[in-house]
Amino acid sequence: MVRTAARLIAEYSSSLSFRDLPEQVVREVVRRFVDSLGVMYGAHGSEPLEAARRAAERFASGGPSSLFGSKAKSSPDWAAFVNGVAVRYLDFNDTYLSREALHPSDMIPGLLALAEALGATGRDLIASIAVAYEVALALADTATLRDRGYDHVAYIAIGAAAGASRLLGLDPERAEQAVNIAGVNAAALRQTRAGELSMWKGCAAANASRHGVFAALLASNGMTGPSPIFEGEMGFWRVVAGGMHQLPRLGGVDGEPFRLLRTSIKRWPVEYHSMSAVEAAIRIKERIGSAAIESIEIATFTVSHKIIAKDPEKWRPRTRETADHSLPYITVRTLLDGDIWTDSYTPDKLSDPRLLELMSRTRVEVDPRYDELYPEAVPNRVSVRTSDGRTVTEEVIYPSGHFRNPMTDRQLSEKFLRLASPVLGRERAEELHGLAWRLPELDDLSRITSHFAL
Repeated sequence: MVRTAARLIAEYSSSLSFRDLPEQVVREVVRRFVDSLGVMYGAHGSEPLEAARRAAERFASGGPSSLFGSKAKSSPDWAAFVNGVAVRYLDFNDTYLSREALHPSDMIPGLLALAEALGATGRDLIASIAVAYEVALALADTATLRDRGYDHVAYIAIGAAAGASRLLGLDPERAEQAVNIAGVNAAALRQTRAGELSMWKGCAAANASRHGVFAALLASNGMTGPSPIFEGEMGFWRVVAGGMHQLPRLGGVDGEPFRLLRTSIKRWPVEYHSMSAVEAAIRIKERIGSAAIESIEIATFTVSHKIIAKDPEKWRPRTRETADHSLPYITVRTLLDGDIWTDSYTPDKLSDPRLLELMSRTRVEVDPRYDELYPEAVPNRVSVRTSDGRTVTEEVIYPSGHFRNPMTDRQLSEKFLRLASPVLGRERAEELHGLAWRLPELDDLSRITSHFAL
């Protein structure tokens, strides 16, 4: 009997434990956990996070899961959503590039919320994160969704359901139902990332993660979902992915490497395909100093052009969500300031006359050679012509933080403290930072989540 994709995922979720994880995988899970906590604090006070928190607090009833930025507690699914918005809002969390690009650490807040509710240990959480990553990333290797009008967060929902099933200790029968329930409601429209972007851009993955946790909780209590969810006549493969597919072999099975090791951490708060353009622009700024810029040319690859350059709105962004998904804005802002950070998207920065005038003298084109390198690399080339007649060019193939050029632990810690210290104060930020790095040793995750009450 041929096992369905949902059954394969369920058996994987039910069988993988912390002791099965190679030391390198554990280390990289911890690094992404540290990174996710840091970007949560960077999002403190943002409008979508405040809206999500207020909605959760309205009916909070002293549940088991902490809400970021609040002294109230709620159910794991509400905490998954609120805390997920915090991780995703800045577009500063990790990335995986394949047939579909996604941000797998979007699943960490939901799994942490459920782990806190269950009284799970740090090792339990690490195993669940490893499962969630592997499932979501294997699906991303299988089929692209964006060209059919669906959003990548569909894979986040299914991965989160698998990771939550691991935390709940579900047997394969109930874990399969969690995948079925998550899968039937997973499809989300790509309009989230088309044209002018709204607050929902930073919420869609949080909602998918919330749904995955919710699906596993239902399945743990006996709820069933439609089957076969992937291979069925109206199933995920045919309707959402556009044809029949086969789930690839999962990490840890017969020596298969874990896909988490090919995820990349962000050095700067920008859409990942522009990361190398930022690094190139920083190098150029160092070379030209205060020299006036006459024109800018950016060479990129087709996927980058489609997502962060082709829409007219990307050339006159009016919201933070659009600006951090605008290759011309990101590049020009970096050239003007010599850096780009969370405060690079304020209203006065978006309407800066110098920026708008320089964007009008910026061109973006696709270099077919770069298409051959993607998704293994994210190449960009920036050329600047200065008023004194110089042309200065920088090309970056593997930007800092890419899995082939990883950030050091020190750089990751600097990022965490730069984001968390303004909110927590330096002493508390360093305390949380130390706890996060010791995740495998923690038996009480409330030592982490107690810092969410602000």
